Amino acid sequence: MTDRALSVVRAGALTTVQDRGRPGHAHLGVPRSGALDGPAAALANRLVGNGPDAAVLETTLDGCSLRPRSTVTVAVTGAPCRVRVDGRPAAWGAPVRVRAGAVLDVGPAVLGVRAYVAVSGGVAVEPVLGSRSTDLLSGLGPAPLADGTVLPLGAPTGPHARVDVAPQAAPPAELVLRVTPGPRDDWFTGEALRRFLSGTFFVSPASNRIGLRTTGPVLERARCDELPSEGMVLGAVQVPPAGTPVIFLADHPTTGGYPVIAVVHAADLSAAAQARPGTPVRFVAARARRGR
Repeated sequence: MTDRALSVVRAGALTTVQDRGRPGHAHLGVPRSGALDGPAAALANRLVGNGPDAAVLETTLDGCSLRPRSTVTVAVTGAPCRVRVDGRPAAWGAPVRVRAGAVLDVGPAVLGVRAYVAVSGGVAVEPVLGSRSTDLLSGLGPAPLADGTVLPLGAPTGPHARVDVAPQAAPPAELVLRVTPGPRDDWFTGEALRRFLSGTFFVSPASNRIGLRTTGPVLERARCDELPSEGMVLGAVQVPPAGTPVIFLADHPTTGGYPVIAVVHAADLSAAAQARPGTPVRFVAARARRGR
């Protein structure tokens, strides 16, 4: 391996390699995967001069520590957090130069859940089905980082941005998700539909990259017969037997056997990726289904 590499000093609770994912393989049972907060990952790449397809690191709650073998430019975006280089404060949301052998420490998230670390040249692990993303459900792509992991880096492709700090959306204090009802909203009682669109749910600690689970009002079904497995899309809101919604995120399964009451607009899913356990969740109908 060349000196274009990163050594992982502290992997954190869950740090994975992510890019824009591997869409178009659902017919093979392969989830889309990719960065959960796509806008934050894209911003990190722009700040260090990478193209939009470069792979970044996605941390979860408690950050990570990295030591580059050559001098690199990095940027940390997404969940606000403390950034240090060899113990000295460095900028969050802006390009930072890290010399060879120094330790970049990405601290715990002060708000939100997931931070993104882009490195000039991008993380250059071997692609699988056209993507370098870690898929936790199917096991494709590189394993989650562990202490001592060494990651290859690509060659820089452009200059870093000339900014002191880049504006970013704050993690949500309340998660308001626009939804399109269906395709199986007719499997629920009228009262359940009213609760779904007027009640307040809360993000469950059991959430992960596969789905954002919620607690709150129970949605009763009008039909209790078995539903054959159906294809699932990103943002589908499935209601399992416990009666509380689960929003499918990037590593979601491609099929499911429980009714989907609605689908969340794709533009709202980056906020869902940053919602901490206990965050209130409301679903707002963006468009009623025809004929209802």
